[in-house]
Amino acid sequence: MSFIKEFKQFALRGNLVDIAVAFVIGGAFGKVVSTFTEKLIAPLIGLLTGGTNFYDKKLVPKSEINEVVDPSGKVVIPHGAEVAIEWGAFVTVVIDFIIVAFAMFLIIKGINALKKKEELSAPEVSKTDQLLTEIRDSLKK
Repeated sequence: MSFIKEFKQFALRGNLVDIAVAFVIGGAFGKVVSTFTEKLIAPLIGLLTGGTNFYDKKLVPKSEINEVVDPSGKVVIPHGAEVAIEWGAFVTVVIDFIIVAFAMFLIIKGINALKKKEELSAPEVSKTDQLLTEIRDSLKK
């Protein structure tokens, strides 16, 4: 089998296509959850905490320093960027993750419940049918 045919067979296999579709749907679902968290959950938390927006919360160990220039135009103190630990954005992303993880848990739990129902409803093969199947398979050899 040539390399290209083997790759084509691999790429068009059902599992790989299913995974690709899952990635696309997962990306869209992530955007929905992010919007849900930022636009619905965060304002409600802000309302409960007196208007605090957690996404903008940060710890600033070093504030921004504006450039200081003397009258001759010489830079006395150069511009310094702010150093900040944006813990509010981290908390928001953690909330996103928890929502996505919970949704995935519910989906997998539902799928497992459907599989159990399917397994229970599958007719059990009788001993006679099982023996006949074994005889048939041995005769094929």
